[in-house]
Amino acid sequence: MQQFWTDWGDLIWTGTVQTLTMTSIALLISTLIGLPLGTFLVLTRPNGRLANRFVYGGLSSVINVIRSIPFIILLFFILPFTRFIMGTTIGVQGVLLPLIVFTAPYIARLMESALLEVDRGVIEAYEAMGISTRKIIWYVLIREARSSIVLGLTIATIGLIGATAMAGLVGAGGLGDIAYQYGHLRFEPEVMYVTIFVLILLVQSIQSFGNRLAAKLKKA
Repeated sequence: MQQFWTDWGDLIWTGTVQTLTMTSIALLISTLIGLPLGTFLVLTRPNGRLANRFVYGGLSSVINVIRSIPFIILLFFILPFTRFIMGTTIGVQGVLLPLIVFTAPYIARLMESALLEVDRGVIEAYEAMGISTRKIIWYVLIREARSSIVLGLTIATIGLIGATAMAGLVGAGGLGDIAYQYGHLRFEPEVMYVTIFVLILLVQSIQSFGNRLAAKLKKA
């Protein structure tokens, strides 16, 4: 075992850092896009404060279409667009855009579901007091749904880690790339086993942290 870490330790560590970097950047940008989108879906849906069935139907359809495409297909499908925007289609820089396009609509749906859990009576009470839409969004919808939002983001993060593993096919690095290049192509099963173990450890840690934070916010 000591010999394994001598030979592969630095590689595994580098792959872990690359996976966490890709996940963190893509998650941050996707959340900044997905949370407003989810909020807008709630506001424009039928009986919403800004109800507009054409806007809601169009936006909902676009989100559904993107979510219908598996990441590995989306990754190659938008290669020309990625090259135009990012200047490259390989490495971490080349995979960030596909990760964001894949994750943002998913987060939007998760945020919509979380916000819809807020008691309608609470919202109506604030509306009756003449509170502005902006304040209702921030102080009522998001505040009341924060526990569910955290759980949704936890699910999205885990899905994102899975997507970064597939991103190794375009040389993006990370644990997926190591498992493919060394564990599969070079017939080093020990490397495959260790990368799987590290991925399991990451997912379990993120899920546990998300569950504890959501429980704490629910009690607050």
